Amino acid sequence: MRWKQFFTPVQSMSAADVREYLSDKTLQEVTILDVRQPGEYEAGHIPGAKLVPLPELTDRLEEIDPSKPVVVYCAIGGRSRVASQTLSGKGYDHVINLSGGYKAWNGQSAFGGEDEGVDLFAELNSAEKILAMAYSLEDGLRDFYLKMLDRVQDERVKSVFRLLAEIEIKHKDRLFAEYTRLTGQDDRGAFECSLVSPFMEGGLTTEDYMDRFKPDFDSVVDVVSMAMSIEAQALDLYSRAAAWTKSDENRQILEQIAGEEKAHLERLGQLLDETMA
Repeated sequence: MRWKQFFTPVQSMSAADVREYLSDKTLQEVTILDVRQPGEYEAGHIPGAKLVPLPELTDRLEEIDPSKPVVVYCAIGGRSRVASQTLSGKGYDHVINLSGGYKAWNGQSAFGGEDEGVDLFAELNSAEKILAMAYSLEDGLRDFYLKMLDRVQDERVKSVFRLLAEIEIKHKDRLFAEYTRLTGQDDRGAFECSLVSPFMEGGLTTEDYMDRFKPDFDSVVDVVSMAMSIEAQALDLYSRAAAWTKSDENRQILEQIAGEEKAHLERLGQLLDETMA
């Protein structure tokens, strides 16, 4: 055993700096490595993170690309520091330890197992089918926001739900434009008739989200926070699906959609700041 690797200095970043560092990167450019246990990962993780528990790390190094930067985190920073030193000692040149771990992250998170929801895309063998599935998920979320209008009385909350529904319409427009570019088919009515999915963005049903978040529908902050959590779940799903696919074309489409989810999260973050001001 190379004991000196455990004394190797490692680069550490605060949660704010890591969020900034990851903001313009895809999973083809950087690995986000979670070295906690599976139960911790399922309860909550950074969107797009790959799970390799610390006890398994040395046996699974082939799963981690040494040519890419690796951002490592655990619960509070102890295990990730050991993992970072291990990777550095094994020849990984750019390893970043998240100071304070997941507890310090205090950002948008996803939940569920590493393969959860990926099956939605696993058997889709073309970029246009992936776009159709993504469009269907966006449509499900827009429908959810519109249905919520009947459940609230506060006009401020109603206006937020209308805004969220409009955001989903714009995303659907971009997805259909990309679909038309790839296929040359621009009959949107026929396209929408072919879509059948009981899921919303992130690969979960309405009931799944309601059970998970239990929002106060009289609170603008709760509503926007729930929307941000759904978008984070979607970012996680598209990012993981991009990492799993074997097709370069499909990966490019999934990464493009994931990038748009990041933009949605930024817009919702601004809306939350405006709400709390």
